[in-house]
Amino acid sequence: MAQVPQRFFDALAVRTWCGLSLAALGRAREEIDAINVYPVADGDTGTNLYLTVESAVAAVEAVFAAHEVDEAPRDGSEAPRDGAGGPSLADAVGAMAHGALIGARGNSGTILAQLLRGMAQVLAARSDNDHTAGHGLQRALRHAAASARQAVAHPVEGTVLTVASAAAEAAEGAGGDCAEVARAAYEGARAALAATPGQLAALERAGVVDAGGHGLVTVLAALVETFTGRAPVPVAAPHARVESAVEGQCAAEEGDGDGPAFEVIYLLEAEDAAVARLRQRLDALGDSLVVVGGDGLWNVHVHVDDAGAAVEAGVEAGRPYRIRITHFGHGDAHTTKAERPPRERAQRAVVAVVPGEGLAALYTEAGATTLLARPGEPPASGELVQAVRRAHAREVVLLPNDAELRHTAAAAAEQARTEGIRVALIPTRSAVQGIAALAVHESERRFDEDVVAMTSAAGATRHAEVTVAERQSWTTAGICQAGDVLGLIDGDVAVIGADVSQVAATVLDRMLSAGGELVTLVLGDEAPQSVADHLEARVREAYLAVDTVVYRGGRQGALLLVGVE
Repeated sequence: MAQVPQRFFDALAVRTWCGLSLAALGRAREEIDAINVYPVADGDTGTNLYLTVESAVAAVEAVFAAHEVDEAPRDGSEAPRDGAGGPSLADAVGAMAHGALIGARGNSGTILAQLLRGMAQVLAARSDNDHTAGHGLQRALRHAAASARQAVAHPVEGTVLTVASAAAEAAEGAGGDCAEVARAAYEGARAALAATPGQLAALERAGVVDAGGHGLVTVLAALVETFTGRAPVPVAAPHARVESAVEGQCAAEEGDGDGPAFEVIYLLEAEDAAVARLRQRLDALGDSLVVVGGDGLWNVHVHVDDAGAAVEAGVEAGRPYRIRITHFGHGDAHTTKAERPPRERAQRAVVAVVPGEGLAALYTEAGATTLLARPGEPPASGELVQAVRRAHAREVVLLPNDAELRHTAAAAAEQARTEGIRVALIPTRSAVQGIAALAVHESERRFDEDVVAMTSAAGATRHAEVTVAERQSWTTAGICQAGDVLGLIDGDVAVIGADVSQVAATVLDRMLSAGGELVTLVLGDEAPQSVADHLEARVREAYLAVDTVVYRGGRQGALLLVGVE
């Protein structure tokens, strides 16, 4: 079915473009992974680009969802139907850029994040902030290419930077509306992509085009579809043969054996001056340095031999977090890759998303493979797939532990199944339900029996949380103000108050009014121990034969999680 074209570059066009880009990268991911030989032949450029755009899509959808909530009428009348009151162009492109920044993966994903940020800087600065025509898109593409090149410590021709510059130059020569500009940018990028093997020896040896550039052409094709309603003819990457790429990867591994051993990526909260010093420090430590972002938040990517030093440099500059360190797998001083025997798959594993470091340790101790979801940073489906792969089992039970992750987890499970892994998704809506499910897990049982038992245990566990309202809003318990303490039972606000202990006690009383044998309390970092002590004493005094167990959850977002079985 043809896509309904967008006439101008407005918020809806941003949403459409992001969605089409994600779908297109999903289709092209394996092909792009297969031709990935530069700067490191690690075969993950397509996956990294997909995860980066997936994070951008999530941020844009959140902005649209927030406007739908904020603009909903309070008197029961119907909401406006003509799109009035939706996010502005600045809102949408800002969310796109921020989502890509915090979700950027790998060298190419980090550069793509800066390309999107460069576009957003131009589009958000427009005075009307509602939409822009072709000339605005031209300026955005030009600034995007320039800012991406500036973010790379040592730009190399024949890469995604070359393709981005060619797209911007071609767009400059186009007249007319956004559709004409997008089409010109796409054609310019495609021609530049075809020329990349002649610019980089590694690509020529492998007989492939640049993988990052291929990904950018795919994203620009989605931009054309956004404004024309039809996708251009898919890019046929010259010489993009999987068998040639594999040979190229082997050649790259042989030729680049002395290169850095680790890829280090982290988000960094820091001032501009500190980041300038950090660039110099990291440039001396390794290569493939890309630092993107601004306004106090940065995404840092570098290839180094000393991963600890790269992280320490970030600590000196500001506050690094979401740190990812990946070994390139060239082997170590004692064992080569050829000598290392493949690890045998386990029969069954449990993969769980957990909201805090304390719970991650608890789940890991119980034998689960965990994926940490920090407050405001839900994992993407690709990260869940990677966690399933990391479990290295034939059968996997997946615990999302969040109602908002249901669709993300379902997509991850479906992807894992295409790779031959048997996956069962248990729709746990809270980490306390996951604890209950994990408690009855027995890997020796038949898979179906184990899943049924875990599902039953999770379903029999009511869940609640105590948190603090961030802003004034309408809830099922009435209007709350910023700073109010909220008690949510099974996902709905049930109690609004001013004191954490009082709200928690009221929530617990309501939950135990329906009966229960075990109360699980998970305290966040900001919750005082006195809250747990107060609740434990209350259970002992008022509810005979009910046991209580308390865990420290770490930085989990909520002050308190409560489970009643």
